[in-house]
Amino acid sequence: MTAAATVAPQRVRSQLGHRIRIIAGVLVSVVFLFPVYWMVLTSFKNQVDIFTNPPTFLFTPTLETYIEYMSRADVMRRLANTVIVATGAGLLSIVVGSMAGYALARVRIRGAATFGLLILLSRGVPPIALAVPMFLVARKLGLTDKHITLILAYSTFLIPYVMWLMRSFFLSLPRELEESAMIDGCSRYGAFFKIIVPISLPGLLSTLIFSMILAWEELLFALVLTNRHATTIPVAIAGIAGDTVNGANWGALTAVGTITVVPVVIFALMVQKWLIKGLAEGATKG
Repeated sequence: MTAAATVAPQRVRSQLGHRIRIIAGVLVSVVFLFPVYWMVLTSFKNQVDIFTNPPTFLFTPTLETYIEYMSRADVMRRLANTVIVATGAGLLSIVVGSMAGYALARVRIRGAATFGLLILLSRGVPPIALAVPMFLVARKLGLTDKHITLILAYSTFLIPYVMWLMRSFFLSLPRELEESAMIDGCSRYGAFFKIIVPISLPGLLSTLIFSMILAWEELLFALVLTNRHATTIPVAIAGIAGDTVNGANWGALTAVGTITVVPVVIFALMVQKWLIKGLAEGATKG
């Protein structure tokens, strides 16, 4: 048997395996994305079309639900609140968490790994156990229904997440980078901000993106700590689900759900280059 005859079947099997993986990926994507597609589709239906049996894919689209509910529930203000809180919590968490992660990765502290693990395990505490004390403290200080209160509350569960991810990223970087900078006259802080941060920028940005998404979808703290002025979109969705006697208003739910998801999708598409780069570099260095 010639070499060409041996290579041909291997090439066929390789191409077949590649096509099977593509088909499997498409099928998995369809399964996971279909609920989102159905939510967006339902948001453009009339109330009558929503409850047709069997479900209909052909109908006359309408913006009636969007217009009616957005004018009644002040959705745009709540969307703006969500952007402010998610951005503020993400930025605060990435600054504090990355510095803490760098300290655990580089500064020689006895039990640093155990200390970092304990901080990470603090995320296992039920959120309701933290929400009630936070509400009592915020009420005592007169800080209920404020953006800064939600930002600080979200940071309590985002900082351990950022710290642990960035600690692993910093451990993968050679110590010689900081040592060379400090030999040239930089302090520890100077070496961190001038050398380590620029190198770690893809990892920092990808962690920031995930942190903002986590803050964007958080409900419990926003429900407990806000009342009217600083309420977020998840609170609006929870209110829609429970504001009817005969059942949820599915038209309003899907419309506000679409409004909530679309900015996240647009944001992810805008930063996908940095996100993929950060994940790829983290996987390579890890």
